[in-house]
Amino acid sequence: MTWTCADGTVRELIFDRPLIMGIINITPDSFSDGGRFFEPAAALAQAKIHLEQGADILDLGAETTRPGSLPTPADEEWRRLSAVLETLARDPDCVPISVDTNKAEIAEKAILAGASIINDIYAGRNDPGILKVCASYGVPVILMHMQGDPRTMQQNPQYDDVVTEVRDFLLAKAREAMSLGIDPSKIILDPGLGFGKTAVHNLTLLKHLDRVFPRGFHSLMALSRKAFLGRILEGAPPEERDIATAAANAVAVLKGAEIIRVHNVKPSREAAFLARAVLNAT
Repeated sequence: MTWTCADGTVRELIFDRPLIMGIINITPDSFSDGGRFFEPAAALAQAKIHLEQGADILDLGAETTRPGSLPTPADEEWRRLSAVLETLARDPDCVPISVDTNKAEIAEKAILAGASIINDIYAGRNDPGILKVCASYGVPVILMHMQGDPRTMQQNPQYDDVVTEVRDFLLAKAREAMSLGIDPSKIILDPGLGFGKTAVHNLTLLKHLDRVFPRGFHSLMALSRKAFLGRILEGAPPEERDIATAAANAVAVLKGAEIIRVHNVKPSREAAFLARAVLNAT
C-alpha cells in the first residue's frame, strides 16, 4: 500500500508480515491505562517505546470510546491531539501515524498536521463526511463494526449470526467508501471486538475470523486488553492481559489479520511473527 500525504511525503505499508499498530490514548480515562498518557510528554514517551519495540504504525486517540463513555467535543479532542501529532509528524524517521477519530473536522486537521491514516470506529456512521475527507486526501481509512455507540453498546448486544452480520456490515461500508472514491487497497476493515459484543460474540468472531474479513481489503484486529480477555483470566485487570492479548493476536494472524493494534508492542509482535512463521511453514 503506497500513498502520498498532504505534505507530499510518500508513505508505504508492506503486508509481507504482520504489521503492529501501537496505541497511544491521549485521554484522561482510558480503560487500559487510566490516563497515563494524557499529557503530551507522556504520550510522546510512549510513542518512543512503541517505536523502539518495532511498531509499524502509531495510532493516536484523543476521545475515550470505552463502554458507557460520552462523546468528546471537537475542540477538546483537537487540543489533546494536536501537540502530540504535530511533534511526531516533524520526525522524519517516524512511522505512519493513524488518528482514531469519527469527526470529519478532526480527520482533516489531522491529515494536514501529518496524519497518514484515519481510524473511524463508526465507519462513517457518525459523520459521513469523514469518508469524503479520506477520499479527498487519498489516505487509508480503517472502518470498524460497532453495534450502537460507546454510550450504549454493551447494554444488551444481540445478533442472529454475529459472523455474517459483521461481515456484511464491513463489506457494505467498504463499498460505500469505494463509491466515494477511496481505493480498495486503502480500505482496512476491523470487526470491532468489544464494541457492541458479548464475550461469546468476541470469541466466535475470533474463531471464525477467516470468514469475517471480506476479500479484497486489508484487515485489522484490535482486541488488546479487552474485557472479554479479563473474564477468561478470572478478573485480571487490563494491565495484566498482555500475555492473553498476544495469544489472541497469534490466533488472529493465523486467521487472516494483517494489522494488530496493541497497547504493548513487544509481546504481540513476537506472537504475531510466530504465527506468521507457522503460516509460511511447509
